[in-house]
Parts: sequence; C-alpha cells; structure tokens
Amino acid sequence: MDKSFLRFLLVGVFNTIVGLGVIALLLHVAGIGYWASTFIGNAIGALVSYVLNKTFTFRSKAKVAGSLWKFLLVTLACYGLSYGLGLGLGQWLAALFPRFPDNRIHDAATLIGTGLYTVTNYLGHKYFSFRAAPPVRRQAGESSP
Repeated sequence: MDKSFLRFLLVGVFNTIVGLGVIALLLHVAGIGYWASTFIGNAIGALVSYVLNKTFTFRSKAKVAGSLWKFLLVTLACYGLSYGLGLGLGQWLAALFPRFPDNRIHDAATLIGTGLYTVTNYLGHKYFSFRAAPPVRRQAGESSP
C-alpha cells in the first residue's frame, strides 16, 4: 500500500457518507429492500468514485473508454462479493447471538459489506482499472523520439 491508499480512503470516506446515507434512507425511510438499497446507494457512490479515483487517487491518464468498463466490472464484482459475504456474516452473527435484533441484521451486513468492499475495491482499481502502463524499455543504442 502506498500514498494512493490514503487518497483512496479519503475519497472512500466521502463515497461512504454518500452511499450509506442513500442506503439508510432507502432501507429505513423508503422501505426498499436490502439488495436494491445497497445497489442504488453504491451506484450513486460509484459515479462520484470513478471521477475522484481516476483524477485524484490514482492520477490516471487512462482514457474513459479504456478505464470506465474496468471500473464498472471491478465495482460490480466487489459489490456482489462484499455485500453477499456481508449478508451471510450478518445472518451468521444473528444466529450466533440469539438476542441480536432481527431488524438490525441488514445494518450489520451493510457495515461488514462496506469494509470488505473498501479493501477489494481498492485492490481491483489499483491493479486493474487504473493500472499505470509499464514504462517503455529501449534497446541499447535506440534513440528516444
């Protein structure tokens, strides 16, 4: 991990506030289910995340056409993996602790999923979505353009 991880975390704090705020509103105010709420909240955060991570976190020069599909692929894969595991772990915690309130299982799952999502998302974007192009190696005696 390097300085980009700190920048990623700063962007992530902002995205988390936005995403979790939307998720909480959808779950608790609008009464929308877990998967739809977490998907919509993360989709909104992802739009902001793409711009900030491309320009600020990884300072990527990659073209939008080349990096956006990778960003979306990583984001969707991390979403399914992280929030699926989060839901499973939230349900496991509820079974392990019988006094765990049923109405808080999705809140616990969301928090667990968010932590997993942060780590998997960083690694996916650093090493796939916004990976820097390797430096061009020149042969001995080759002149630069």
